[in-house]
Amino acid sequence: MTPTLVTSVYVHAPFCVRRCFYCDFAVQVRKQGDPGEWLAALSGEVAALDAEGLFSLAPSLRTLYVGGGTPSLLGPDAMSGLGKVIGTDRLGDPELEWTAEANPESLTPQVAEAWRRAGVNRISLGVQTFHEPALRWMGRVHGPEGARRAVAVARAAGFENLSVDLIFGLPGHVGRSWRHDLEEALALDPPHVSLYGLSVEEGTPLGRAVGEGRERPVDEDRYGDEFLEAAEVLGGAGYLHYEVSNFARAGFQSRHNAVYWSGAPYLGLGNGAHSFAPPVRRWNLREWDAYSAAAAEGSGTEAGREILGPPEARMERIWLGLRTSEGLAREELSAAGLGLAEAWEARGWARLDDGRVSLTPVGWLLLDRLTVELDQAGA
Repeated sequence: MTPTLVTSVYVHAPFCVRRCFYCDFAVQVRKQGDPGEWLAALSGEVAALDAEGLFSLAPSLRTLYVGGGTPSLLGPDAMSGLGKVIGTDRLGDPELEWTAEANPESLTPQVAEAWRRAGVNRISLGVQTFHEPALRWMGRVHGPEGARRAVAVARAAGFENLSVDLIFGLPGHVGRSWRHDLEEALALDPPHVSLYGLSVEEGTPLGRAVGEGRERPVDEDRYGDEFLEAAEVLGGAGYLHYEVSNFARAGFQSRHNAVYWSGAPYLGLGNGAHSFAPPVRRWNLREWDAYSAAAAEGSGTEAGREILGPPEARMERIWLGLRTSEGLAREELSAAGLGLAEAWEARGWARLDDGRVSLTPVGWLLLDRLTVELDQAGA
């Protein structure tokens, strides 16, 4: 089998000072990240790629995304070290988009300046909220001023391409004003905003609290109302709602995430990371200790894989297409599928124009249901 040549790579940095109340990510709680340990494990995984035979790194990457976890917890030298692991020659494209996630409390001037020198040109900042009680409820370390300080630090280091993360659907008893959070984010004038709806995942502290009756499940009405309010406020401020969870000024859409939505291949490095070489999706060992040991031994970091058959690939193509403002081309739909889309348009769930079918914000709240409907209509 000829390996799939990948031009987009995700790298997972698992270390966090504290696990957030709602978090279900593959994180390792530590007061400080260990860049040496992290880079050694990644080096082992990269070295094993040829033996695996499924992926091959392209001579020149188009996107590199470092997520977590808290990559900024690894300190100032981690990104230059990562560049050496990936191969500095692969990171020489002047159009490369290199994103790194950061939390406000650990994005210091030293970290930001070192990242910029290493080649990082986009920062995604985990703000979540500007409301002190909500930050404490979530288990976040930074305070409301932390986000403002971090944005100033990033801009002082030369970063123009900034994304701010906000979370919606928090329980009413927390007392957070969603409109106030949106206005505070707009005051920072970031070129990109990502939204994350609160979800209750089994095994998280929030999941246990809901199971024990100490917290209520997510209020679906609040969830929907806040999503629609964000679409109205951010859209009114000139942001393009280009994907169900993402808003951008013109020219600042995430090119890395667009790879996922297009169904193109990508490689994931690090514990819990997923990779896709159509029709194969594989994922790494989730626990850091198991992953790092396997990477060091060269025994393979894969935890499992699946092969998408034609029905699964069709369902995924519909779901990914409907996630974006571009939607699906009319010619991709059957007569029954087009009739269904016209019915959605009559209910305010979709738009049919320029030869494409795309969902409205109201329709995006029904994304999973509408995907199944369109799939059952034979697309």
